[in-house]
Amino acid sequence: MALYELFSHPVERSYRAGLCSKAALFLLLAAALTYIPPLLVAFRSHGFWLKRSSYEEQPTVRFQHQVLLVALLGPESGGFLAWSTFPAFNRLQGDRLRVPLVSTREEDRNQDGKTDMLHFKLELPLQSTEHVLGVQLILTFSYRLHISVINGTSPFAYDYDLTHIVAAYQERNVTTVLNDPNPIWLVGRAADAPFVINAIIRYPVEVISYQPGFWEMVKFAWVQYVSILLIFLWVFERIKIFVFQNQVVTTIPVTVTPRGDLCKEHLS
Repeated sequence: MALYELFSHPVERSYRAGLCSKAALFLLLAAALTYIPPLLVAFRSHGFWLKRSSYEEQPTVRFQHQVLLVALLGPESGGFLAWSTFPAFNRLQGDRLRVPLVSTREEDRNQDGKTDMLHFKLELPLQSTEHVLGVQLILTFSYRLHISVINGTSPFAYDYDLTHIVAAYQERNVTTVLNDPNPIWLVGRAADAPFVINAIIRYPVEVISYQPGFWEMVKFAWVQYVSILLIFLWVFERIKIFVFQNQVVTTIPVTVTPRGDLCKEHLS
């Protein structure tokens, strides 16, 4: 009758030796070489302790429909033209006040509930002898980022104290800059055509930089250490198996049989 292997399981083998033996010294050395070098490698990578961290956030931006315009005219006309959405400012301009046609439209392209850009167009009527050489334009926006001043990873009561939270809120400095590296100024306006400002202002995703808390630093360092440690554990486990199986250091091999695990073979 043919026999087939129906089930198998590994047999545990232990190696015994004295605490002052070469085998014990080898295990101590292997443990030191397993756990200490990964720490040194991670530390020498110059990124072990996380000093600064960052994340991306889409700001909540709303155009407040407040505009202040000053158009600088050529020397033949002299002076400037001005207009704003502030009545008190307009009353101060006298003959320099010129009311433009303004149209705006905010757009949410990805439908996430936050506007992504503003389409702004301003048409300033001019006389045939007036030419605009420069423009000063101020637009006001409501700009909000959800930057928390509470360190939610801190285990210390001081970081949750109301006085500390208010002080941190007052000391923070969050600014935004409108940047247009390639403005286009077209010349050759017709005599009866208005001076037109056509702009698309985009609200990009902001990168927020902050100083991480203690536990975030520990978590970041631990991930780096463990990722290197796993390699050392695998390598030195193979080295220890080779050393003890081949009796490079003198030990007494003992096969450990689980209690009640007796196998009988019947041949017929």
